[in-house]
Amino acid sequence: MPHLPPYPQSPPAGGPQHLLQAQGIDMRFGALKVLDQLDFLVGTDEAVGIVGPNGAGKTTLLNVLAGAFAPSQGTVWFQGVDVSARSAADRCRAGIARTHQVPRPFLGMTVFENVLTGATHGAGLHARDAGDRAMECLRLCGMEALANRRAETLGLLGRKRLELVRALATGPQVLLLDEIGGGLTDAEASELVAMVRTIQARGIAIVWIEHLVHVLLQVATRLVCMDGGRVIADGDPQAVLNDATVVEAYLGGVAA
Repeated sequence: MPHLPPYPQSPPAGGPQHLLQAQGIDMRFGALKVLDQLDFLVGTDEAVGIVGPNGAGKTTLLNVLAGAFAPSQGTVWFQGVDVSARSAADRCRAGIARTHQVPRPFLGMTVFENVLTGATHGAGLHARDAGDRAMECLRLCGMEALANRRAETLGLLGRKRLELVRALATGPQVLLLDEIGGGLTDAEASELVAMVRTIQARGIAIVWIEHLVHVLLQVATRLVCMDGGRVIADGDPQAVLNDATVVEAYLGGVAA
């Protein structure tokens, strides 16, 4: 996997080295401040869940981490490199992949061709190497039998699974998931949980925004709660869910 060329900058001296780190992030859209001096980090192999009320800035944070938005202020580090000015495509090539809340398959293409696109344009592989990567990811996630299906014929669960497999084909070191459980039954969500666990078992760090907290807790080893563009709690999932500030802001005054 190609890596970003080194920059002369590095995280503050004496600070911890994390796989992905955001420091002092502000994000404004006109007069509206969506992220407010936000700090966030994820370590290698971690599974970090993000929860919070609507409008907390969760998806905006993912967009900043992935490179879809340039922060108004602050720095994003990946593997000790300042990537704040790097595009989403560059970050994907370096090892930051993401999925979207509403699946975005390439219509008119097969499942295999969708995943092949991830291997080709996301991982920078070519010809046989790209094809081998695509089939490896389909097999790993139990979608090999659907390889020749047109993407538009898939149901919601199938499209969400394809979104995950296509992201996996880019060869990520960290995978950013935006509410992939939305709209699914508990049984369908369990299938996605199994896929995410399979991906995590390959040493890929997970950052997962999800309103279905009971689903998220099946994967997350650490939970972050956001409100008003800030992190208001960060730590052990059950401790965070029982934190008084989180209960008030997110759970409507009822402890988990």
